[in-house]
Amino acid sequence: MTMAFAIEEINRNTELLPNVTLGYRLYDNCGTLVVGFSGALSLASGREEQFLFQEECVGSPPVLGIVGDSYSTFSIATSMVLGLYKMPIVSYFSTCSCLSNLKLFPSFFRTIPKDDFQVRALIQILKHFNWTWAGLLVTDDDYGLGVARSFKYELARSGSSCLAYLEVLPWDNAPHEIQRIVTLMKRSTARVVMAFAHASHMLHLLDEIVRQNVTGLQWVASEAWTAATVLQAPHFMYYLGGTLGIAIRRGEIPGLLDFLLQIRPEKHDKHGSSLVNQFWENTFFCRFVPQADWLGATCTGLEDLKSVETDFLNLSNLRPEYNIYKAVYALAYALHDLLKCVTGKGPFSGDSCATLQSLEPWQLLHYLQKVNFTTSFGDQVSFDVKGDALPIYDVINWHWLPDGRTKVQHVGEVKESALKGEELTLDENKIIWSVGYTKPPRSVCSENCPPGYRMARKKGQPECCFDCILCSEGKISNITDSTECTSCPEDFWSNPEHDRCVPKKTEFLSYHEPLGICLTSVALLGTFICAVVLGIFIHHRSTPIVRANNSELSFLLLMSLKLCFLCSLLFIGHPRLWTCQLRHAAFGISFVLCVSCILVKTMVVLAVFRSSKPGGGACLKWFGAMQQRGTIMALTCIQAVICTAWIVSASPTPHKNVQYHNDKIVYECVVGSNVGFAVLLGYIALLAVLSFLLAFMVRHLPDNFNEAKLITFSMLIFCAVWIAFIPAYINSPGKYADAVEVFAILASSFGLLVALFGPKCYIILLRPEKNTKKALMGRSKH
Repeated sequence: MTMAFAIEEINRNTELLPNVTLGYRLYDNCGTLVVGFSGALSLASGREEQFLFQEECVGSPPVLGIVGDSYSTFSIATSMVLGLYKMPIVSYFSTCSCLSNLKLFPSFFRTIPKDDFQVRALIQILKHFNWTWAGLLVTDDDYGLGVARSFKYELARSGSSCLAYLEVLPWDNAPHEIQRIVTLMKRSTARVVMAFAHASHMLHLLDEIVRQNVTGLQWVASEAWTAATVLQAPHFMYYLGGTLGIAIRRGEIPGLLDFLLQIRPEKHDKHGSSLVNQFWENTFFCRFVPQADWLGATCTGLEDLKSVETDFLNLSNLRPEYNIYKAVYALAYALHDLLKCVTGKGPFSGDSCATLQSLEPWQLLHYLQKVNFTTSFGDQVSFDVKGDALPIYDVINWHWLPDGRTKVQHVGEVKESALKGEELTLDENKIIWSVGYTKPPRSVCSENCPPGYRMARKKGQPECCFDCILCSEGKISNITDSTECTSCPEDFWSNPEHDRCVPKKTEFLSYHEPLGICLTSVALLGTFICAVVLGIFIHHRSTPIVRANNSELSFLLLMSLKLCFLCSLLFIGHPRLWTCQLRHAAFGISFVLCVSCILVKTMVVLAVFRSSKPGGGACLKWFGAMQQRGTIMALTCIQAVICTAWIVSASPTPHKNVQYHNDKIVYECVVGSNVGFAVLLGYIALLAVLSFLLAFMVRHLPDNFNEAKLITFSMLIFCAVWIAFIPAYINSPGKYADAVEVFAILASSFGLLVALFGPKCYIILLRPEKNTKKALMGRSKH
């Protein structure tokens, strides 16, 4: 009836097709391909019944175009045949993308977007609600199978969602197959089900869903059944309530209601519309030709439509009707443009124009391709090169109201933009979800992998099914559902959650940690003791025990020991270039100075002993004060030269070592030249061994010269400490190598300090009666 209204409205319009009257013929395809196909062929071939309009106009009127069919399969069959004759066909409901093939369907147009766009629109809805796991039901025809192919392609291209199952609904009622499909849906973890099916197929499916009581599903409807009132029955709405659907764009047609209220069987009978009689009988529960067993009323044709309540008069949701309205107007505007052609400026051969008397369908087809107009509702109507309409859909939501009624709520729209692709606009506040849900249901095969994890696809399953694997050490992922973990930069490491890189912990022998504090305290204690001993010796410098053991060498030895204690502090703290260069140089020179003093002391003791024998007086002249100072200076300068050469040729430098620990940066001083370090230690070892051997040789001297025993013991301790140092140093990583070296310095320094000066301080402070020349000389008599 919308088509009949559009024709009459055009005929009343004085600006559109003036002096031209359009007619129409309605056919019912009865849901059967052969019926619809036969009707189309009858129209195109001119075999329909004869009409008598005026006395001078008798015969079959020319058919300029066909509006329909609704099913894609029917449109395919009709268009393939009528396309050979270039007969324009404008469908209001056929969405199969295959109909965009110009080679197969050169005369096919439609006022509904094709399935490719509808598929992309549904994928946008899946993305919007993060539904990555959904089921898909399609019909066993060109419409459904085309959608299935398009869905597979678009999902593979976008990678946003996966199909839990794809099932083809049988064309006829096959109970066992439908039962199998519903059982699969019931067992599946997918909570979202998309259905591209006709209302008749959905009826069979829903009967089985009700029988098995399959609840908790969020239905997403295609345009084929999203406005089907037959599915909105109360016993279905318990399962379909909250359905989201892609719907043909709703429109408003002014004047249509008044036209529908004027419908009368006798008025429309001249168009051969038996559908009007059927509608009238069903609406008023009467019969025009009652059967013998009919007990109801007889139809008069004068019944008042306003007196009955019928959905037929509800014009708040005009969708396929609006498409039909636009299809009729598209043909009318194409004919109008054809008749406006100016002779000599036409688009056909020889710049000719078509005439109404000799009009051929292919001529109207030319103008239909260029039609462009705006409806009274404000929608622009035009076709692209493939005959497709501007892609736009409404998004609707089925509300199951407390009184049992169903309200189809408009909640958004999706349209295609040349710049942004599919644009989805939703008002989620208007959406009511399926029974049991107060918010969008979760429909995923696997839960999202949080930051810190990566997705590991499950073998043999779709890419939406995966395990979440924690990123390995040193790698992070800072987004949800990351496919891989990224390595942190060199100076950074992953935090415990593995979702961000944090600066690596730094490690060095610090003044703030217990080990560093302990070593620092011991070093300062040693320095303080040296200073105290030095003060004691200076204070008692005139006593026999100080003078008898070469007080000048003792003072110099105490000063060098103090330097040994202090140089250990250079090994504590953050390594810098100057500390790395100075620590080993200070250590080497201090210890050479110390060992040189001990060596000279030992040589002096040996010279004094030999000078006491007959003919040995010449020995002392080689070990006077100047010679002692010169020897110490010379031996120390050699070490200074070694250190200078080492620093100049291959200077020790600070180094960030990441080999010991992955999550730490160990700051250390690399020696630069292992040869230089070995020569430095070797020279100290040479002097120490030499001192030990000389002291060992004179250990049995008379008690007057018993300092040789102390030197022997001190050198034994010194050598033992440094021999143990070498393997401990090699096997200690990072800051512990520095700690071992500091410990060796402190241990050897304390060994020398205690062994050489401990007995003397004991006598000076606790046994002053022995600190006399007589007591010292008397010791040799025992």
